Amino acid sequence: MLPLVLAVAVVLTLQGWRRGAVAWLGAIGVTFFGMLVLKLVFLGCASVFGPVALRSPSGHTAAAAVVAGGVAAIYGGGRRTVLVVALLAAIAIGLTRVGLRLHSWPEVALGAAIGVAGALALARFAGPPPVLRLRPMVLTAAFVLALFHGRHLEAEVALRQAADGFPWCQARP
Repeated sequence: MLPLVLAVAVVLTLQGWRRGAVAWLGAIGVTFFGMLVLKLVFLGCASVFGPVALRSPSGHTAAAAVVAGGVAAIYGGGRRTVLVVALLAAIAIGLTRVGLRLHSWPEVALGAAIGVAGALALARFAGPPPVLRLRPMVLTAAFVLALFHGRHLEAEVALRQAADGFPWCQARP
C-alpha cells in the first residue's frame, strides 16, 4: 500500500496539483500513524481492556477506506460519494479480515471509522480538484501493484514485539 500511496502523490504532483498531493499524503499519513498508535496501545494494554474484543484494530480496513475514499476525493467525488466509497471499501476488506479470523468485528469497525475519517479529511483539505488525467494514474497504479504484488510487510509481528517492550500498562509496585 505504501508504494501505491507514494506513486499517487507523484502523479498528482506531476499533473500540477500539489495541494492534492500534500492532502493525500497528509490524510493517509495521519490515518496510518493513528492506526499505529492504536495498535500499540491495544496490544500493549490488552490486560487493561479485559474481555473487550479489541486487541489490534484493523489497519487493512483503515487503509482500504482511506485510499479508496481518497481516490474518490481526488477525482472530484463529493463528500457523500467519498463516504460511500470509503464505507464500501471498509466493508469489503473488513469482511475478509473477520472471515479469515484475523480481526474481530470491533477491531474492523474501529479501523473503518479511522479510515473513513481520513478519507473525509482528505476530501476537505484537498479542495476542488483540477481536471486530472485518469490514464497516468491507472497506468502508474497498475505498474506499482504488479511490481509489489505478493510482497508483504510483516508489520504485525514487529508491532507485537514493540508493544511487549513498553511498560505502558504494567502494574507499578
